Amino acid sequence: MRSHRCGEVTESHLDQEVDLCGWVHRRRDHGGVIFIDLRDREGLVQVVFDPDYAEAFKLAETVRSEYVLKVHGKVRPRPEGTINANLTTGKIEVLATRLEILNKAETPPFPLESEVEVSEETRLRYRYIDLRRPIMQQRMRLRRDITRHLRNFMDDNGFYEIETPFLTKATPEGARDYLVPSRTHPNHFFALPQSPQLYKQLLMVSGMDRYYQVVRCFRDEDLRADRQPEFTQLDIETSFMDEQAITDMMEQMIRELFQKTLNVELPNPFPRLTHDEAMRRYGSDKPDLRIPLELVDVADLLKDIEFKVFAGPAKDPDGRVVALRLPKGGDLSRKEIDELTQFVGIYGAKGLAYIKVTDRAAGIEGLQSPIVKFLPPEAVLAIMDRVGAETGDLVFFGADKAKVVNEAIGALRIKVGHDRGLVQGEWAPMWVVDFPMFEWDDKDNRWFALHHPFTAPKCTLEELKADPGKAISRAYDMVLNGTEIGGGSVRIHQTDMQDAVFKLLGIGDEEAQQKFGFLLNALKYGAPPHGGIAFGMDRLVMLMAGANSIREVMAFPKTQSAWCPMIDAPAEVTDFQLRELGIRLRKPPESAIKNGQSTE
Repeated sequence: MRSHRCGEVTESHLDQEVDLCGWVHRRRDHGGVIFIDLRDREGLVQVVFDPDYAEAFKLAETVRSEYVLKVHGKVRPRPEGTINANLTTGKIEVLATRLEILNKAETPPFPLESEVEVSEETRLRYRYIDLRRPIMQQRMRLRRDITRHLRNFMDDNGFYEIETPFLTKATPEGARDYLVPSRTHPNHFFALPQSPQLYKQLLMVSGMDRYYQVVRCFRDEDLRADRQPEFTQLDIETSFMDEQAITDMMEQMIRELFQKTLNVELPNPFPRLTHDEAMRRYGSDKPDLRIPLELVDVADLLKDIEFKVFAGPAKDPDGRVVALRLPKGGDLSRKEIDELTQFVGIYGAKGLAYIKVTDRAAGIEGLQSPIVKFLPPEAVLAIMDRVGAETGDLVFFGADKAKVVNEAIGALRIKVGHDRGLVQGEWAPMWVVDFPMFEWDDKDNRWFALHHPFTAPKCTLEELKADPGKAISRAYDMVLNGTEIGGGSVRIHQTDMQDAVFKLLGIGDEEAQQKFGFLLNALKYGAPPHGGIAFGMDRLVMLMAGANSIREVMAFPKTQSAWCPMIDAPAEVTDFQLRELGIRLRKPPESAIKNGQSTE
């Protein structure tokens, strides 16, 4: 039906006749001459309808926004003064000699030719229209390019793309699974995979050596801007490679990806921080290194003072007291500081102490703060020296349990860094390594795996059993601009180590056999040393596209309540379907219905 796509017609086609198909992006009637911007996924081209071609002109008068057209015409240069440098087709136009309306269209629920503010629910309800917007077409094209380059890298480095099952078995920890009832096995359920983790380990036992898969995964969890119930991973596993070899290869893959798709040169090598150092300096295991602010520990200077707000956490083995210097932050108003106090309260902080440095040379007299009078002058001045405070600066303080301080002041660091224009550079990739194997949960009085129970420790079996809290894992996360885009580890490949980890996690022999017997059995038959990583494709594309949410780079995402307005899913099913599955529904609580969580 067409000889060219709309966005592909350029000066190289001057004086040629072309057939174009697309949607009416904009129609303009200029005193007897009609201009139509015709759009397809490759871009826009200006089509001119002249009264000399009476039949085409008469039909063009009836055309409206989003009509689907076929145009035959001749490519000619645009008149002087009308060139549009923002378009690849901006130096030419097509004089239409024939026009065919392939389909009419009702007025769209929102305009596509301008950036009008439209609610996300409306955009998702009419996603097939929203996807016509040029920016969405560009993002889908970028996603295609990213996926293609990653696949090419995998193929060039000897990886096999192998599909793993979607109908699998529920996992014991982590996010909730989506369960699928089995009709042929009454009262039994499949689970949709949160990750192909166990299958890819079995592929290594099978001798596949290098595996990858662009795979759909599912998690029934609370959603945020970078979370969806179904998402896409680039899943990778290798044999006979240690963590250094794996991270080196993955780093090369990401560098090549950025160079080929965005023409961006990332650093070589990526910076590496241990988990302990990242938490100490930034309060986060995924720090944004573009922001040159750091948390500075000051507990040792405050543990012997009478001011209990600081002294209590300073003496507490689980507490932390930090200072965060904001250069030139002394111009923040009391109202702005109160807003920041409310912000850190979201993360559990009980308040936000601060000191304004009005004159550093004046010593204690040059400092302004409601808390200075409660602190020994020598301690305050020592803190100012430690953080490198200068005249005009503002120093924030966090004092509480270490977890609260890290989350609150770490988030404050990011917020003031962006609000004050302190972000340096566009891209800051890095690795975070040497994660703890386990974290202790006081509520459940048990250990939890920080990554997953198949991650190998750096220590020996005897050292692991003797002091699990000191065990460091062979795990690694790739972080980009403060967002984790990939995480992986070297896996446990020996049965005795896997048994020990299960026991530390409270998984007994019987439960381990019931849930993971197939893996434990496989490890007995010559499992090679192996490890891997998984990249969140949606997050990666989101960052590379400059979007604010992964929903902006997915073709058909769900809302934050895991609902699809377009097809109205999830939806009710018939009584017959339920009877076949042996399921009886229970009426949901009234509160769930009010919160939009019913099946309707």
